[in-house]
Amino acid sequence: MGKRVFLFVLDSFGIGEMPDAASFGDVNVNTIRSCSRSPYFSMPNMQKIGLFNIDGVDFLESVEAPTGRFARLAEASKGKDTTTGHWEIAGLRSEKPMPTFPDGFPEEFLEAFSKKIGRGVLCNKPYSGTQVIADYGEEHLRTGSVIVYTSADSVFQIAAHEEKVPLEELYSICRTAREMLTGDLAVGRVIARPFVGDAGNFTRTSNRHDFSLLPPGDTMLDQLKENGFDVIAVGKINDIFAGKGITEFTYTKGNADGIDQTLEIMNRDFNGLCFINLVDYDMLYGHRRDVDGYAKALTYFDEKVPEILSRLREDDLFMITADHGCDPAYTATTDHTREYIPFTIQGAKVEPKNMGTRSTFADIGATVLDYFGIKPGFEGRSLL
Repeated sequence: MGKRVFLFVLDSFGIGEMPDAASFGDVNVNTIRSCSRSPYFSMPNMQKIGLFNIDGVDFLESVEAPTGRFARLAEASKGKDTTTGHWEIAGLRSEKPMPTFPDGFPEEFLEAFSKKIGRGVLCNKPYSGTQVIADYGEEHLRTGSVIVYTSADSVFQIAAHEEKVPLEELYSICRTAREMLTGDLAVGRVIARPFVGDAGNFTRTSNRHDFSLLPPGDTMLDQLKENGFDVIAVGKINDIFAGKGITEFTYTKGNADGIDQTLEIMNRDFNGLCFINLVDYDMLYGHRRDVDGYAKALTYFDEKVPEILSRLREDDLFMITADHGCDPAYTATTDHTREYIPFTIQGAKVEPKNMGTRSTFADIGATVLDYFGIKPGFEGRSLL
């Protein structure tokens, strides 16, 4: 029987602004605080582990004897996006932020791209994903041109109707964009955004697919794989790392599916890491500034914690963290917010302790490697 680590990323679950938040345009942001003000917020199981005992979470009731080890982690990288956050968790620090395109992508690039894919391009502006298909969907159906848009994130998003542009063609178009977006245009992710329906009633489907930049160095995932351990990715983890260092992956259709798939994996024997991303917090509630929706999703995860804990074996660890913030009550933008992240560890062999505030997300990667007896090839200190 191997040792198993289950590392859950509650995507965008920040726990308070970092000292440099204002330089990222974020003032008085705090994802957990905003969610906790909703009548739908209830996290008694995470409270027991020690979530509300973490530094700075002083507006929620802490417990006398938490059952887990926990810390508040600062981001050392210069960014607040998904890719940067996950890469740092795994040990890669990004010294400069990934490029963003508030005015759209350069015309000459789009002309070359359009020529290569044999289709026109619509929009080319920062846009809400649901609004962009409402505004450009009919023209797309009429002309066959794809809808290209971005956000405050480092992304090149391509929306197309599944009946007009078959999924495989859309994915192929995205791969072409990924190959072409290099140098100053090297965005973190190219994202396929398929949709269905007809005018006035377009809806996005769950066939989204992310095409990420290849991590520029080795991570904890590579180190685990090289040492013969399993690295099982659930949700968009495989996309974020462009498959690098991963031995097995599965995609999910939302948080509930991600939790269910992980519970299935918990019934299996393996030796290594199961790395899970639950994206709904960010995608469905954070960016859409839906406080109650975010709070309900946190409550749902909390309700599942006892079942997760009941499936842990003697040598297993259950870890929870995030990758950045996305305060659903912050109305200055709909972007991510520059925040500290929580990190909790639970397991039969874990001594409960407050590990204070740490200077990098990479301490998570160092902790995972330490548990498997591997010295991290990056800066990061184990919390074990």
